Amino acid sequence: MKIKTRFAPSPTGYLHVGGARTALYSWLYTRHAKGSFVLRIEDTDLERSTPEAIEAIMEGMNWLKLSWDEGPYYQTKRFDRYNLVIDEMLAKGTAYRCYCSKERLEKLREEQMAKGEKARYDGHCRCDSVQKEHSHDEPHVVRFANPIDGTVIFNDLIRGPIEIANKELDDLIIRRTDGSPTYNFCVVVDDWDMEITHVIRGEDHINNTPRQINILKALGAPLPEYGHVSMILGDDGQKLSKRHGAVSVMQYRDDGYLPEALLNYLVRLGWSHGDQEIFSVPEMISYFSLDAVSKSASAFNTEKLLWLNHHYINHLDADYVAQHLVWHMNQQGYDLANGPDLITIIKLFGERCKTLKEMAESCSYCYQDFADFDADAAKKHLRPVAKQPLETIKAKIEAIAQFDWQIDKIHHAIEATATELDIGMGKIGMPLRVAVTGIGQSPSVDATVFAVGKKRTLARIDKALAYITQREQSQN
Repeated sequence: MKIKTRFAPSPTGYLHVGGARTALYSWLYTRHAKGSFVLRIEDTDLERSTPEAIEAIMEGMNWLKLSWDEGPYYQTKRFDRYNLVIDEMLAKGTAYRCYCSKERLEKLREEQMAKGEKARYDGHCRCDSVQKEHSHDEPHVVRFANPIDGTVIFNDLIRGPIEIANKELDDLIIRRTDGSPTYNFCVVVDDWDMEITHVIRGEDHINNTPRQINILKALGAPLPEYGHVSMILGDDGQKLSKRHGAVSVMQYRDDGYLPEALLNYLVRLGWSHGDQEIFSVPEMISYFSLDAVSKSASAFNTEKLLWLNHHYINHLDADYVAQHLVWHMNQQGYDLANGPDLITIIKLFGERCKTLKEMAESCSYCYQDFADFDADAAKKHLRPVAKQPLETIKAKIEAIAQFDWQIDKIHHAIEATATELDIGMGKIGMPLRVAVTGIGQSPSVDATVFAVGKKRTLARIDKALAYITQREQSQN
C-alpha cells in the first residue's frame, strides 16, 4: 500500500505553529515511507476564508520547504462532487432531509440542558411519517443518519484505541439550507476521493473522527488510519496564543529565524529520537515515526528556539544564511553596495546574534554613517587621553594600501600603536571601537574596522577627534 497523507488547513488566517507542526509530522511520515503528500485547502467556511489567508498558508509552507506532491485542492471547487454524493445518500436512506425550525432546535437544546443531558438532535425528521408531511421544496438541511446503536472503535496511531458510543453522536448536518456542504462531510469525501491512507491532525479533531468514520462506512469507502497530535501550550501552561509571542510561521521569518531552526524546534515539540537535539531534514525523514510522538501536550520555549537558531546561523553554509539575511537587510533600508558582503557580516556577527533580524540591526554602522556617538560610550572612551592613540592609529591605517586591506594588517596596526605608545590594547581598542561604530560594543575591533572599510574608518576617527577637541574646549 502506498502511504498518502494530507495537510488540510482552513484559510481563515495565517499558518500558525501548531498547524505547521502537524504539516511537518504528516510530511515526514509520508517522506519516510516514500509516499505522497497532499495539500488541501478546506475553504468551506465562505464567510471567513480569504485569498490572503490562502496566500499566507502557501507562503509558510514554501518557506519551511514542506513541498507537496498533489494539490492544492480547494473544497469550494468540489461542491458538485459533494452534492452528488449527498443526493446518492438521500436515495439510499443514509441521509435525510430535516425541516426543523431554528426555534424548535433551540427549544430542544434548552430542554436537554435543563435536564442535564447532552445537547443533540433528537432525530425528529428521521422517520418516514415526518418526511411525508413535507415537500422537498421547503427549506431544509440534510443530516447524516448516524447509526443509533453500537460503538465506533479506532486505533489512534498516537493515542491507542479510542471507543465512542454512537448514542453520543447526533445526526450531523452535511448540507446547509443554502445548499452548501459542511466541513465534516467534505473532509470524508475528499479523503475517499484522494485515497488518503493516513490522517495526521490535531487532537481537536478527535471528536470529528468517529463521525467521519461512520460516514465513510455508510459510503462503503475504505477507512484511513488516524493519528491525533497533542496541542502546543505556552510556557505558562495555557494554549499557545498571540500573548505568548509570535504564533504565525511567517512572523518567525520576520523575527529573524531560519526555517531549519523552526523545523528542528517543531519536530522536537512532541517527538524525540534518543537524546538528539539537532536534526537535519534528511535525519528527520530517516528517523521519524508516530510511535515516538508523545500523547502529552508540549510547551513552547522561545529560549530553546533561539538557541537552535543561533546554532544554525553559525553552522549552515554562510552563502545560504546570506540568502535569508538579505531580506532583513532590505527591511533595514541598507544599500548593500555601501558596505561589506553579507558573508563577512555573518562571520562577524554570527556568534553575537541569535536572530537574523538582530544581526541586521547590529551591523548598521557597516552600511550607514551615524549622527552621534552613544553618550555613555563617548563619555567613557572618547576622552582627551584617547586623542594621541587615535591620531597614531589613524596614521597607521592610512598607511595600509587599499589592496592590502586585511584584518591581520589592521590588527598589526593596533598592536603597533599600543607598543609605540606603551599602552594596553584596551587604551586604543575601545576608543577606536567607539570612533568607528558610535557605540561601546561590537565584534573584535580589527574585524569591525575591516568591515567598515578604510575610507569610512578614517572619516569616523576624524569625527571622534573633533568630538574630543570639542570636549576639551568645553572643559576649559
